[in-house]
Amino acid sequence: MAKGEETRQFIIEKAAPIFNTKGIAATAMSDIMEATKLSKGSMYVHFENKEVLACAAVDYNMKVLGDKLMAKISKCKTAKEELFTYINFFSNAVNPPLTGGCPLLNFGTEADDTNPVIKEKINKGINNNQQLLENIIKKGIANSEFKTDWNGVDFATVMVAMMEGGHLMSRMSGNNDKMNVVANTLKSIVEENSL
Repeated sequence: MAKGEETRQFIIEKAAPIFNTKGIAATAMSDIMEATKLSKGSMYVHFENKEVLACAAVDYNMKVLGDKLMAKISKCKTAKEELFTYINFFSNAVNPPLTGGCPLLNFGTEADDTNPVIKEKINKGINNNQQLLENIIKKGIANSEFKTDWNGVDFATVMVAMMEGGHLMSRMSGNNDKMNVVANTLKSIVEENSL
């Protein structure tokens, strides 16, 4: 990696948790300068403006989260174990896998009416999560782990919605009680559809 690319990556890595914690609107370039110890001139050499950096930070947060999730799922032996691992991975909203919480929820809530570029990135992330869950269920049906009439498309939608809602409720209350209810409910649905 060239020096310029290394510096650009360093800025993204330092900026990503700040944007995920404070939000795009509340994060100032001075916050990033403080975290990176770089001058304003250095920042603008690599990023035209805060918007460009925010987009890169969103992509980075989503990639890190996805990589962490897939590292856990790749160790599973069955489709059922993969679904439970997915649920468990996101079940601690008070101490989430990424600093600041779930980037889908954080950036999606902020960008839904204000930033079409980031809105599309988050929508793609949601769709990717749903597709992952649908594929796990298809694999489980093919392996005779799950009932053949289980609608993976519908369950994937419900699961992502419940996990995001549980995350929000738990982050607001400061404890995982609501998320625990969501996780246990989802696991019960998986059990009901298991053979």
